[in-house]
Amino acid sequence: MQHTTGYKYNNFVEAAVNAVKEIIDACKKSRTVKRLIYTASVVAASPLKDDASGYKITMDESCWTSPHLNVPYTNDFLEVLLLSKSKMQKWSLSLCHFQSKNKIFYIWVPEDYTNSKTKSEREILKIEEETVNELEVVTLSCGLVGGRGRLPYPTVTVLMFISQIANNCTNYQSLRYLEELLGKIPIVHIEDVCRAHIFCAETPSVNGRFLCASSYVTSADIARYYQKMYPRLNKECIEEHGREIKWGSKKLEDKGFAYKYSTEKILNDCLEFAKRSGLI
Repeated sequence: MQHTTGYKYNNFVEAAVNAVKEIIDACKKSRTVKRLIYTASVVAASPLKDDASGYKITMDESCWTSPHLNVPYTNDFLEVLLLSKSKMQKWSLSLCHFQSKNKIFYIWVPEDYTNSKTKSEREILKIEEETVNELEVVTLSCGLVGGRGRLPYPTVTVLMFISQIANNCTNYQSLRYLEELLGKIPIVHIEDVCRAHIFCAETPSVNGRFLCASSYVTSADIARYYQKMYPRLNKECIEEHGREIKWGSKKLEDKGFAYKYSTEKILNDCLEFAKRSGLI
């Protein structure tokens, strides 16, 4: 939740960037940390051109999200109205989950999250230039993470995957925001994300920026797959947006990493997780 009083940071983005700087300082002072691996996000790698005239031909590690993009489905903030027995409460949130008596609610403010992840990753990568031969830096920019996971509740990203089935407008808006920002939606299984982190920690001479996603799909691709099991899915979800952009990142695989989980497995595991949690 965004604090408005008694808080030393002016906003969510400033707090995130400062946290990264403190991690960097701790690594430098330790004199024992040889490699810093930062879990980044693909929201920092938008292939949208700076003049907003369209997308680049491919999405890869050379792409950076411009701070001044006007992306559809962006809200400065989302207001959630919780109706209780005696009163209505209004909340203004960034990225979090909170729980009422019977339900867990998830809210994601795309613009704040995107700006914080972009600025934080750029800050991390500066170290590579400043600490040559002292500290190796890896940023692992993960796609939309699916799968069953180990948490007792579904993550924000799983809710985005199944938003079309659950008919959840807020989570579907977040899914569409990703698609508008990135051309299509890079996705990856949670198990592959864990394996990629271990790979980057154990493989010699790994440094720099890596995108981590096994598939690059549209929201309509996701909807068509789930429509096989849920024929009454909203037909608007199946509409394609005619983008020819392709996934151009092979940097992680060129180092020797191999993804194990297919698109179908990612979507199936998200669905099973949602069922297990009682959302569907």
